[in-house]
Amino acid sequence: MARLATVDEHGRPHIIPIVYAFDGARLFTPIDNKPKRASPHQLKRVRNIQTNPHVAVIIDHYDEDWRKLAWVQLRGQATLIESGPDYVTGIALLEARYPQYATMSLAGRPLIVIKVDHTTSWRAW
Repeated sequence: MARLATVDEHGRPHIIPIVYAFDGARLFTPIDNKPKRASPHQLKRVRNIQTNPHVAVIIDHYDEDWRKLAWVQLRGQATLIESGPDYVTGIALLEARYPQYATMSLAGRPLIVIKVDHTTSWRAW
């Protein structure tokens, strides 16, 4: 499970669950066709990134056996892209990771790209 944290112009946090693909340096998360309350550019996460590009993502593994708990936190700068080589890479990585995108096209949909500059992790074992 992954969650994206952004901050608005007043310093108020906004955290949402996301799907993602990671290439070792950048994390890609789409603005896909799942139902949304606003157009892609009006979503709170997008507006926050335009105001303050500093973001964090936490990816965690939960298990009833707490000896198996683990998480990783990625921090970096986010941008919204809609074309170019990074866009092509991100779409390909997301489509390879999530079979659901075989029937829900990402083509023409914006991607959030996070250039990771700090990583922290923890695990119980």
